[in-house]
Amino acid sequence: MLKRAARVHPQTCVHGPQGKEKDMYKVLIAVDGSAHANHAIEAVAKLPRESDGLEVVLVNVSNPVYYGEIPASALQQVDEARRGQQERVLEDAAQLVRANGLTVGATHGTSGPVATEIVGLARETGAHLIALGTRGMGAVGSLFLGSVALGVVHQSHVPVLLVK
Repeated sequence: MLKRAARVHPQTCVHGPQGKEKDMYKVLIAVDGSAHANHAIEAVAKLPRESDGLEVVLVNVSNPVYYGEIPASALQQVDEARRGQQERVLEDAAQLVRANGLTVGATHGTSGPVATEIVGLARETGAHLIALGTRGMGAVGSLFLGSVALGVVHQSHVPVLLVK
């Protein structure tokens, strides 16, 4: 079982006509600290928005650490370092989201199969769209290297915005 750390931020819904609450349009953005991920944030900021606004959910997925790869005594240190790195990546991304005039609804740090984790979190959070940056390796690159973007597109139940 994989553990997810979530930090939920206020303002996840708005009031519609006659004071009824309605969900904001929610976009899950996968971030890894790269320029490609930052481009995805900037692209989402350029999307047309209704007056109700747009809420961003950020996720960073790290590869799991397998017990056989490191001594048990070092496992806790490795896990703490991984979580610290995730927090830094998520905080930097959240700052960029806010600098682009968007609302951060939540940040999530998790580990596991990257595409599966992204799609699962999109479902859990009720995201309307998934956005992620790509390295633009093309068909041959993704054939040999595998592609998180391709996995997300194939598994997703919502539209996926891929940004180069």
